[in-house]
Amino acid sequence: MTAQSCPRQHCATTMDSTALEPSLYTVKAVFILDNDGNRLLSKYYDLELYPSMKEQKNFEMNVFNKTHKADNEISFIEGMTIVYKSSIDLFFYVVGSAQENELMLMAVLNCLFESLNQMLRKNVEKRTLLDNMDGVFLVVDEIIDGGVILESDPQQVIEKVNYRADENPLSEQSVAQVLQSAKEQIKWSILK
Repeated sequence: MTAQSCPRQHCATTMDSTALEPSLYTVKAVFILDNDGNRLLSKYYDLELYPSMKEQKNFEMNVFNKTHKADNEISFIEGMTIVYKSSIDLFFYVVGSAQENELMLMAVLNCLFESLNQMLRKNVEKRTLLDNMDGVFLVVDEIIDGGVILESDPQQVIEKVNYRADENPLSEQSVAQVLQSAKEQIKWSILK
């Protein structure tokens, strides 16, 4: 069988060999959309892929339109491998290159969802997510850094996020105290 008669072999010989090089940079993007396709959170790790916010939002809307009614977990859109999951009024997406291992991307997606499920006390919906957005960003940052998968165990992620939240010297109460103190200082400066 020659290269011309075997399409797979022909593609393999004409493909750029660097495209198939193994890489730690497996995740191109992560985003969470509401049930109308509006962005709630997005992190793009390959800025050459969609450099402007307009291009990112167009990509997200295209992905949402092709996946929100589908009963699948994986899709190939615009040359990207996309794994996704929905919950009540949210859609979670993890994007990788066309050559990326779907199981790796699915592990990231499952870790993200299960970590948020634990953090939000099994109440993974838009309102709760928005109320806890700082923790959501911490979860994403613990799972992925610059496109590299750091963790795929939700328990480990939650432990690290709780540790980092405990490290923060400004708790909600102390923030309220700081704001109250600032208000009082402004009031006194106006009265003087």
